[in-house]
Amino acid sequence: MGFQVLDPTHEKAPPLGQPAKRPGSLRGKTVGIISNGKEGTKGYFAHLDRMLRQEFGVADVAIRVKSNYSAPADAYIVGEIANWDAVVTGIGD
Repeated sequence: MGFQVLDPTHEKAPPLGQPAKRPGSLRGKTVGIISNGKEGTKGYFAHLDRMLRQEFGVADVAIRVKSNYSAPADAYIVGEIANWDAVVTGIGD
């Protein structure tokens, strides 16, 4: 008895996206941080906030926490992304 192997991949290649435009500097910019809300992110993102402001001259850091760690970012968070010059996302397990 043989067995059949099925290939779950789609037959078409996905469309290629374009990388986001990178700012030349973070000085005076706004950086958004999207956290999954797990315990491990709190200290890390607090430290990152201080580093961004002190070492890179970031004007504002907007930290947002998803309502469900395993789901995509909430609509209100996604709506804010256009107002940020850069975004950092992370998980903390």
